[in-house]
Amino acid sequence: MHSHYKDLICLGTPIVIGQIGNLVLNFADTLMIGHHSTVELAAASFVNNTFVLVLLFAMGFNFALTPVIGPFIGRNEKDKAGAVMRSALFANIMLICMLTTFAVAFYFALPFFGQPEELMPFMRPYLLVNICSIPFMVLGCQMKQFFDTIGRTRISMWVLVSSNVLNIIGNYIFIYGHCGMPEMGLTGAGLSTALSRVLICLSFCLIFFLKKEFAVYKKGFVMASKDAVKSNFKHLNGLGWTSALQATVECGAFSLVAIFVGWIGTKPLAAHQVMITMSMFFYNIYLGIATAISIRVSHFVGIHETKSIVEVTKSGFFIIITMAVCMIIPVFLLRHMVGSMFTADEEVCRLVAITIIPLILYQISDAFQCCLANALRGLGEMRSMMWAAFVAYFIVSLPLSWILGNFLGFGLVGTWLAFPVCLTVAGILYYIIFKRALARFSDTYHA
Repeated sequence: MHSHYKDLICLGTPIVIGQIGNLVLNFADTLMIGHHSTVELAAASFVNNTFVLVLLFAMGFNFALTPVIGPFIGRNEKDKAGAVMRSALFANIMLICMLTTFAVAFYFALPFFGQPEELMPFMRPYLLVNICSIPFMVLGCQMKQFFDTIGRTRISMWVLVSSNVLNIIGNYIFIYGHCGMPEMGLTGAGLSTALSRVLICLSFCLIFFLKKEFAVYKKGFVMASKDAVKSNFKHLNGLGWTSALQATVECGAFSLVAIFVGWIGTKPLAAHQVMITMSMFFYNIYLGIATAISIRVSHFVGIHETKSIVEVTKSGFFIIITMAVCMIIPVFLLRHMVGSMFTADEEVCRLVAITIIPLILYQISDAFQCCLANALRGLGEMRSMMWAAFVAYFIVSLPLSWILGNFLGFGLVGTWLAFPVCLTVAGILYYIIFKRALARFSDTYHA
């Protein structure tokens, strides 16, 4: 058990650092936009909380690489792992076409979402720039998942941190108009983000194809037989679409409630953006260790180690819970100061201070479900998890958010009070699925 703690921390720490880099970027984006204008902060809230579904779908689809590549790594069959990447490329090209079509349709449907009319001139160009970056975003997700799955999480860390630093510099230049550039406001933030996605994708590709230590994977990518490509493509799609739907449904409830909040008003929507940024701070740090759980579980699947799967999941859970407790306390104590980091608007700051309470309430449940969800991904249990997520986040969370926030009139706080309930439901359902999946796995390989 002690070795699992060490392995998870060594594997997960670079992922956590990379995730913190993303968090710093999200904080910087929200802070810079908020100080430029509250209206632009509200516009960013709506676009980000809907466009993030595209990012989540791409990430979720590529989560399928771990249960497909992981067993090959566990058995030290690196050339076969490289062959999977060729199939993944074809699958992701298909995904890019679908996501771009969806995003363009959303762009033309913006006026029909009932958002404040004053936000439209800011939403449209910001969304358009994000749409242009979809191909690089999707392929970047593929490459990151590959390097994480083979255990080279430090590569992902350096690529993400470097690109995020450049993104923050780009925000400073494009939002406020420095270094000879015009002042572009929210559109400038979108342009900087798009350029960082291009940089991430190109950096990963250069490392994969040019570094000698990855030559065996490159050989598998280039020399993959038609039968292997077809078989892997079918396997990836079988897992990828359900994984993408699960990941989108899981986080989509947090994003889609932006529509409900927009019906309440501009300032609650601006406060919601700050709260989403805070929520992502917690979740992304958990996700670093949880991703390490998924990777280790997939490796143990390859060598049929049922006991190790259980132990690594338990170890990961205790690490994540410890992290959750350590973060909850200072956020609670500083709740009245958080909003002022992002905006000078007193009403937005007041809403943030009281909405932090529901945020704190669901952290233990979030840590529990995050741990189990990633253990299930390592096992390749995507379909059952997708339906459990649908029940927890769409059947429970979205209606409850609307009832508490809009129908009963509790506003932004009511909207967020639905999240502790849905995350607890998700954790319970994932636990039931995990126990059943583990029993089937044990029966298959230890009969």
